[in-house]
Amino acid sequence: MTEQPVLSVTEISLSLKACVEQVFGNIRVRGEVSDVKRATSGHIYFSLKDKDSVLSAICWRGKPNSTTSAIQEGLEIICSGKLSTYPGRSNYQMIIETAEPAGIGALLKLLQERKERLEKQGFFDPAHKKAIPFLPNVIGVITSPTGAVIRDIIHRISDRFPRRIILWPVAVQGEGAAEQIAAAIKGFNELPASGKIPKPDVLIVARGGGSIEDLWCFNEECVVKATYESEIPIISAVGHETDTTLIDYASDLRAPTPTGAAEKAVPVRLELNNLLIEKENLLKTTLIRNLTEKRLRLSSITQAFPNLNEIIQYIIQKLDDKTDRLQYAFQNLLKHRSESLKNLDRLLESYSYHSILKRGFALVTQQNQVLTSAIQAQKYPRLTLSFFDGKIDVNTLKTNKKSNTEIQNEQFDLWKNPSDK
Repeated sequence: MTEQPVLSVTEISLSLKACVEQVFGNIRVRGEVSDVKRATSGHIYFSLKDKDSVLSAICWRGKPNSTTSAIQEGLEIICSGKLSTYPGRSNYQMIIETAEPAGIGALLKLLQERKERLEKQGFFDPAHKKAIPFLPNVIGVITSPTGAVIRDIIHRISDRFPRRIILWPVAVQGEGAAEQIAAAIKGFNELPASGKIPKPDVLIVARGGGSIEDLWCFNEECVVKATYESEIPIISAVGHETDTTLIDYASDLRAPTPTGAAEKAVPVRLELNNLLIEKENLLKTTLIRNLTEKRLRLSSITQAFPNLNEIIQYIIQKLDDKTDRLQYAFQNLLKHRSESLKNLDRLLESYSYHSILKRGFALVTQQNQVLTSAIQAQKYPRLTLSFFDGKIDVNTLKTNKKSNTEIQNEQFDLWKNPSDK
């Protein structure tokens, strides 16, 4: 009997791993997500279960956002990948490549949960929304380069008010579409203001109608976040009027269709021209009516006023009268003042000592000191007598007697020159 070889634990583990991966190397599994654990490494560990069994699963980090976002507790999903083993625990597990909600019900549940979570985080806050420019110079469009959407947008804008349009081509459904859309929004925002490619004034994110699965990339969190963080105002136009995706809540304005987005992006030039003509005519009419009313009002006010020339002539007449009266009053005042001055002069002259001297009196002084009594005069040997026509010096000493001839000579000299002493 041939003896069987002895295998190590590692050898048997590797053999089992190779066998399992060969048989279950490409499988799709449907189940409900449970026991989700998101490791700091970025890997996601969870279980897929149905009513009877549980299958361990792992989703390595770096997988698309559409895959990782589908791994939600309690959500039924369909996973693609392979079965493998984990020798460290002697168990088998599924390595997830892609994951998507299973059916419309699962998608709607995931959509509602995601909407509520993002709304709590403020991504749909109306206060954050920006105004759409009235007439942008450059319009950025994020959509598929093929198909009717981009043609409809270009055609509609050209008809209404031609503007420069810059297309950023992206996939609008399927794997990787969400990441491309988010990157396009960020790329437009990062364009330099004065670069070779002009930075748009407004963005249109658009695609045609489709199923909820077709439009799912516009529900991805990366697209919602990029829309919320965009400095450039965004108009969302995804699907038909009845279709609503999460980008519609985060955008600054939602349009029911891509054509509707083009209509919201620019006004109609012809309508603007007609509006300008209408405003111009209204302005002219208002101006003419206003001028007419002002002219009539001025005319009525003018008629109520007296003749300005007559008013001026009357004022001049009053001025002439006042001037004559002023001159007459001034001449009388001068005459009165002159008479008063003459009277004062005569009074002053009558009170002056010269007038007194003319009446026969004399002023006795001794060295410019006025003497008013005989007692004072006896104290001095020599005095000065001032008469109205001159002065003489006299000697009061009795021993000093002069002859009549000397006295007559002195009087004669005084008469000739009264100022000599």
